[in-house]
Amino acid sequence: MEQITVKLGNHPLEPLSKEEILAAVQILKVEKQLGDADRFVSVMLKEPKKEVVLSFDGTQAFDRQAFIIILNKQDNATYEAVVSLNEQKVVSWTHVPGVQPTIMLDEQVECEEIVKKDATFLAALQRLGIDTPELVMVDLWSPGNWGTEEDANVRLARPLIFLRSDEKDNGYARPLPLVPIVDLNKMEVLRVEEYEYTKIPSKEFNYTPDRVGPLRTGIKPVEITQPEGPSFTVNGHEVEWQNWKFRIGFNAREGLTLHTVSYNDGGQERPVMYRGALSEMVVPYGDPGPIQNRKNAFDSGEYGIGQLANSLELGCDCVGYIKYFDAVMTNSKGELMTIKNAICMHEEDYGILWKHTDWRTNDVEVRRSRRMVVSSVSTVANYEYGFFWYLYQDGNIQFEVKLTGILSTAGLHPGETPKYGNLVGPDLYAPNHQHFFNVRMDMQIDGNENSVYEVNVVPEELGEGNPRESGFYAKSTLLETEQQAIRDIKLETARYWKIVNDNVKNELGQSVGYKIVTGENCFPFASDNSSLIKRAGFIKHHLWVTPYNEDELYASGKYPNQHIGGDGLSVWAEQDRSVANTDIVVWYTMGHTHVPRPEDWPVMPAAYIGFMLKPVSFFNQNPAIDLPPSPKKNSCSSAVKESGCHS
Repeated sequence: MEQITVKLGNHPLEPLSKEEILAAVQILKVEKQLGDADRFVSVMLKEPKKEVVLSFDGTQAFDRQAFIIILNKQDNATYEAVVSLNEQKVVSWTHVPGVQPTIMLDEQVECEEIVKKDATFLAALQRLGIDTPELVMVDLWSPGNWGTEEDANVRLARPLIFLRSDEKDNGYARPLPLVPIVDLNKMEVLRVEEYEYTKIPSKEFNYTPDRVGPLRTGIKPVEITQPEGPSFTVNGHEVEWQNWKFRIGFNAREGLTLHTVSYNDGGQERPVMYRGALSEMVVPYGDPGPIQNRKNAFDSGEYGIGQLANSLELGCDCVGYIKYFDAVMTNSKGELMTIKNAICMHEEDYGILWKHTDWRTNDVEVRRSRRMVVSSVSTVANYEYGFFWYLYQDGNIQFEVKLTGILSTAGLHPGETPKYGNLVGPDLYAPNHQHFFNVRMDMQIDGNENSVYEVNVVPEELGEGNPRESGFYAKSTLLETEQQAIRDIKLETARYWKIVNDNVKNELGQSVGYKIVTGENCFPFASDNSSLIKRAGFIKHHLWVTPYNEDELYASGKYPNQHIGGDGLSVWAEQDRSVANTDIVVWYTMGHTHVPRPEDWPVMPAAYIGFMLKPVSFFNQNPAIDLPPSPKKNSCSSAVKESGCHS
């Protein structure tokens, strides 16, 4: 084929550019003679091997590659391709039998269109007294896999149906008892399941300012300004800020990723984490009724958190001096698709970092905390998820998810009291459900040879050495193998886990490390024999540790859509490989159990869930001791207004 002129990325981890994506698509189309039946599920950077990245100093040549997933809709066949942009050829083409790749955006749009035109569906609407199909909302849900031949052999969707009163109305207030079953490859409705409500909810519940009635007053402006600009610098997708250096990535499945995170400690650039990303998120619903009981959404693996990202320029998602990054990918036809401003980066004040008042001298020293925020927000049908990485001046790293949007609702018979959810309106309830998030962290504490210790705080034995019977101490236990490292939170012992490098010591002779500070969490309620646990075994436990394997990226396995189970993190860990003093990956699972409230309706105030990586013996002292006092114009209280944040 004719050579394509394309400028290659200048760093091994720089995301694929528009021209690189177009070149990779064209090379694959020509070489493999792809046609209209072939859909591009995703096109993303194939990250080079770790040793290539870590040895890169800007002078070495490296092979720039794209990883592409193709679905042939005619044959219901999935293929993986690797395209070398340097050599301009396909270097790998593999058929992956028996799997269904991520549902594509085009499929979601096409599915809604064909359902609303289907004669069987229109007849079902008529039986409900509905003659406005143009106001119907069709939310595509993956059906899961319940062991049927159809689940195994047909690319399916099982949408939920809602009805607007007009084109701007909140249709989730009006769920309909219809479930069309759709063949996504053929784009046809196979059948329509009809269920019975005595009455379809009719009350409107809206949230836009023109429909909620009088808006509250008396809110005075709060202005966030940085007249001298930000404290960070950006080179491509590499960022430096307050001793931190890291790279930003993005792809259609995981969304926002962080790479090669390091801290400059007195002139020494010290690695902390090689790669951090959302590995999978699962939302199981607790209503066993016929409409709800298949709702187990794998929002990353089934729908693609990245391809569902918002353009953050449209709302007040970020405040301050903002640096945006676009996300570049393709639609299912291989055509370029850019999500403008998919990533938002800015600094924000975070209150007091440290303070002390010497009451004898009346000297006061206060330092304000500032943190770097890197975020992205995705809309998955009714829900919004905000994904936030925070870096702090004292060496902390935090990951947080903000959950908002609209509850997935269901109808009731008048007078019926819901057992598996709560009323949010007349004849309307929201089912109980859970949100599980697994974050994969390829740790690199001062090098690749890391270990994980579990720390439990235990009481001292009673006796002469504990005369007041109040002594306690922290007991550390090395987790040496994968099976030993499958662990859960334990409040009774204030349990935490620390990732350390036993080969590097601080000035006190302690192994350098970071600990996981846990936040809200829970356990699943599904049985081990449930489809949910078979497909998402990783949600049973909070901590997993595995040896590094470049092919083990997703806790649910590479293709969770309609998968029967038996893949992913819980299966890999059965090998019981050594995880002591080696290149390890730490997987943390956190869960939020949502028993809905009327206050969550018609739009949900954000719930927050996350965890923190906190340095433990990584530094010799408080690394933020060198922060200067805040200037007078940013005084921290009226009492010290004239002297700034110290006196």
